[in-house]
Amino acid sequence: MGKKVLVVDDEKLIVKGIRFSLEQDGMEVDCAYDGEEALEAAKKKTYDVVLLDVMLPKLTGFEVCQQIREFSDMPIIMLTAKGDDMDKILGLEYGADDYITKPFNILEVKARIKAIMRRSGSKQSKEDPVKVITVGDLKVDCESRRVYIKEKEVNLTAKEFDLLELLMNNPNKVYSRENLLNLVWGYDYPGDVRTVDVHIRRLREKIESNPSEPTFIHTKWGVGYYFQN
Repeated sequence: MGKKVLVVDDEKLIVKGIRFSLEQDGMEVDCAYDGEEALEAAKKKTYDVVLLDVMLPKLTGFEVCQQIREFSDMPIIMLTAKGDDMDKILGLEYGADDYITKPFNILEVKARIKAIMRRSGSKQSKEDPVKVITVGDLKVDCESRRVYIKEKEVNLTAKEFDLLELLMNNPNKVYSRENLLNLVWGYDYPGDVRTVDVHIRRLREKIESNPSEPTFIHTKWGVGYYFQN
């Protein structure tokens, strides 16, 4: 079954464009064009992600978000035309999981949706999520966010753990440095791809017996990094 997405915006061309692009990725997309319609849709069906515009007729995006939170924890990404920080903070205070400022690139929207689904999908999965990943001497407890090498705990920073968890959950998948920066640090992070290189280097120093000849985190020259299990 494809992931279910609810797209809410009163600009029909925007909705049409997002819907087409998401359906190309095999997602099931429902659309709503005002706040009341959005709320009704969210009551009838559980979505993997709701893309919710702030400025809507009948009920604002904030009101819709707040009311959805009364009965569901389905992930919500707010779309705002304003670059105003108060809108963004307010959106997150009302229970939104993320926000994107218009005008946006559809690739950015898709990456954000996939990142949210990756983080929250285990909650909605009928199968038990993988809580502990073990590869050789490396053991990662995703629930307690603890890492062990040969049963000895290794202290990672939050971002080092996020990087390692993402790579381990997608073995042999090569991520570009830009991809990792966006997925782990977020699109609004002001730093550059060197941040990724620094964290990968520190990770290797902590989990690899020989960081210069890594066993776990490998470099695909000219492309990016991947985890080999």
